[in-house]
Amino acid sequence: MTHTSGFLGPGTQELTNENRGKIEKLGGKIFTGTHAFGGLARAVRTTFSTYVLGDFVANTLRMFGQGTKVAIEITMMAADAGLVTPEEDVIAIAGTGRGADTALVVKPAYTHDAFALRVKEIICKPRL
Repeated sequence: MTHTSGFLGPGTQELTNENRGKIEKLGGKIFTGTHAFGGLARAVRTTFSTYVLGDFVANTLRMFGQGTKVAIEITMMAADAGLVTPEEDVIAIAGTGRGADTALVVKPAYTHDAFALRVKEIICKPRL
C-alpha cells in the first residue's frame, strides 16, 4: 500500500519508481488508493473544520496504536482493490513513519461492510 498520489503535495508520489520496480520484480503487488478512513473525511475536516465518522473510527483504533489503525485500514483497502478476499485470513503489517511495528491476523472486509472485519490475532504491537 502506498499513500495516494499528491499526499505530500501536488504531483508527488512517495514510492519511487526504483523501489516500485524492486517490489514488482520480487512478485509483490502494489496498491495506491485513497485511505479507507481518510479521503472524504479529510476533505470535510479541512473544509468545514469538523470531524466525520471516518475520523472517529480512525481515532478509536489509534487507541491501540497507529500500526493497529493502519493494519485494519490497509486490509480493507486491499479487499476493495480485489487483492485479498473476506474468505481468507491475512497478516497485515503496519506501523508509523519510523517503520513497521504491528502485525495482525485479520479476516478482511470490504469498506462498505467494515464491521464484518475481524482481528483474529495480535501477533505484535508496540507497548503504548
